[in-house]
Amino acid sequence: MAEPEVVEVGQQPIERFHQLLDGDFDRLTAAAGVARGTFEGRTIWQVNSTKSGGGVAEMLQSYLPTASDAGVDMRWLVLHERAEFFELTKRIHNLLHGFPGDGGLLGEEETQLYEEVTAKSGARLGEIIKAGDIVFLHDPQTAGLIPAVKATGATVLWRCHIGVDRHNACVDSAIDFLAPYVEQADVCVFSRPEYAWDCLPDDRTYIMFPAIDPFSPKNQSLSGQVVRDILVTIGAEEGVTPPPPEFVRLDGSTGVVERSAEFLQTGPIPERAPLIAQVSRWDTLKDHGGLLTAFVQFAPGNDAHLALVGPASAGVSDDPEGEIVYAELQEQWNDLDEDVKERVHIINLPMDDLEENAAMVNALQRRADILVQKSLAEGFGLTVAEGMWKGRPMVASAVGGIKDQIVDGESGILIEDPTDLSAFAEAFESLLSDPDFAARMGEAAHARVARNFLSLPRLVDYAQLIVDIEARDAD
Repeated sequence: MAEPEVVEVGQQPIERFHQLLDGDFDRLTAAAGVARGTFEGRTIWQVNSTKSGGGVAEMLQSYLPTASDAGVDMRWLVLHERAEFFELTKRIHNLLHGFPGDGGLLGEEETQLYEEVTAKSGARLGEIIKAGDIVFLHDPQTAGLIPAVKATGATVLWRCHIGVDRHNACVDSAIDFLAPYVEQADVCVFSRPEYAWDCLPDDRTYIMFPAIDPFSPKNQSLSGQVVRDILVTIGAEEGVTPPPPEFVRLDGSTGVVERSAEFLQTGPIPERAPLIAQVSRWDTLKDHGGLLTAFVQFAPGNDAHLALVGPASAGVSDDPEGEIVYAELQEQWNDLDEDVKERVHIINLPMDDLEENAAMVNALQRRADILVQKSLAEGFGLTVAEGMWKGRPMVASAVGGIKDQIVDGESGILIEDPTDLSAFAEAFESLLSDPDFAARMGEAAHARVARNFLSLPRLVDYAQLIVDIEARDAD
């Protein structure tokens, strides 16, 4: 077992939120002051399985610096386990989404592997965490750590970011596998009421929407010129290479975009071409292949382009499925007719510098006329809130937490059946043929995120949750 990696948290001033939150800011900062007193002398640990790729890592990258600025001792540990463990937890991940994944079993052999790995990591955490600390363990990779962490005298919260509205045999099998560990947590937090497990008592089950950091490199404002310069620098658009375009890093320093992306394309995106884009991990449940097929159906009679954007697979350590999904997508692209192929761009963004990667995503989302999330299942889907924050109309599957973010017909278009390719094609047509409609939808989308899905209010919610459960347990 490799040692858990300590991820540098840094600090981000709460004051940044003053203008965005207006009248709520004073109330929230007062609550942050109460939290600082409550947690004095204690450490709040966040434990997950990757520092890059996926919504959990991105939330931690944005939440923790703001909490640190409030005077709370926040620390982040990333587990580094062997490949077969992550193959198993990816299977569990898919099962919790209601899909069989690789079709493998969750039997005695898998239980032995899971417990062997988590016992070793749990023993190491037991040497680091002290009584009175608060520990957030994220998703299936960490559930097996709960008994060891509880034994330290810490308060343990298991945060499950995935689930489905309707359970089936796949979901039930994953819950049965994880329940003996999860039932020992002080509290379990889910993203939607529908995701909560029946085997867990109501007083130990809480619901909390995820949220985004509007000031992170992925979501901060960028001028049109900076967007253009980033796209030329990474090779997405044609042009004379500019001086390295700048963005603001999480610590307030200036970063630059200087790396190129890797492309599967016949040529760059034309500067003024209408662009439809999806940004997500290379994951079966994101259904890149289905979106590509929908675009092929939509393509005749217009000049729109499609960008499918994801991370370089080697940069996502806990997702062994990524390279397989990407290879399948590459084969599908190779079989396209030439007139469509030249309008499809499959983009692998480098993960060497995560904040530089985020600035690239930001620019690509701001360049798009339409953003898509064609998921077959989705725990929450922070890429939806990120796209909405940028004032872009979203076309997305009506699954999971996507339904909590988009008001259909107002702040985006929801497709009830994620496999209905014609419905996606019709949504693209309605938005590209009516720019005023698309602009109104984008404005409404931005406003909805500002009201409901920003990170500082959520941090205060978490602080209050910890206060509540410790008061409950003291009674």
